[in-house]
Amino acid sequence: MSRQRLAGHAKETLMIKKIGFIGLGTMGQHMAANLLAAGFDLLVHDLAPEAVQRAVDAGARAADSIAQLGEASDAVILMLPNSPDVQSVIHGADGLLAHPPAQRLIIDMSTISPVVARQLGGELADRGVYFLDAPVSGGPVGAQSASLTIMAGGDVQAFDLAKPVLQAMGTTITHVGQSGAGQTLKLCNQLICGINIQAICEALALGRASGVDLDVMREVLMGGSAASWMLDKLGPSMIQRDAKAGFRIDLMLKDLKLVQELAFDLSVPLPATSLVATQYLDARVHGEGSNGNQALFAVYDRMANQVRY
Repeated sequence: MSRQRLAGHAKETLMIKKIGFIGLGTMGQHMAANLLAAGFDLLVHDLAPEAVQRAVDAGARAADSIAQLGEASDAVILMLPNSPDVQSVIHGADGLLAHPPAQRLIIDMSTISPVVARQLGGELADRGVYFLDAPVSGGPVGAQSASLTIMAGGDVQAFDLAKPVLQAMGTTITHVGQSGAGQTLKLCNQLICGINIQAICEALALGRASGVDLDVMREVLMGGSAASWMLDKLGPSMIQRDAKAGFRIDLMLKDLKLVQELAFDLSVPLPATSLVATQYLDARVHGEGSNGNQALFAVYDRMANQVRY
């Protein structure tokens, strides 16, 4: 099927019932569980056998290969760490480009390069396959509660076809433009999140040095113009020195690197992003890459010669 026939294909297809899901990590495992809860027939694949087994125990079926998953599904969802992971799943003899799903729709919900998303969208369209880049915001909490914000780039017919599936995982679902637009918005989201976390770290460091009760400080700030999702959800962990992973330092650093690459390509200076990326790199150098996002506060502990995690 050619690129020109994609629009007509979307109108002819039936409702998506069988979904292939690749990538059952911190976010993916909850998203897959919500698809099962919504009544979809789910076929899963992951490099970690224990992740696959958890999904199977919840009611999914395991695929022996990407090719088998693609050919047995109506549509396929990807939730993978980075651009090379998505590219490897799509390309190759065993990949989705050679073994597309029946409704010829691939939804990539990972966070990857907008440039790569546009490239994959073009390659798949040339083979008569829709590709949506539909990254998410909301973290593990949003993934578990099916309240993710989903920003989708790609053909509008593909978005209409995918929307009932996306509604099983999120509450704010928006078509934001053509291929790559979803990833661009996600990187803007991560830019804001990273700088917001940095600002909270600085405020807590200053408050602590002044002898202020940090729990009281957070409560007061949440009632004013400094209130934010990060202060609400991650502030308590920062105050309690709880570094356990939700969204990991390594993943945020990857996202900030993608932000900087896009900014460099477009000649857009982002000085605050550059600073916070350096601090995330400091955390990784100190062995904290697998800790949660809120563990950026440990960088300020070191700078202020305070207690570390």
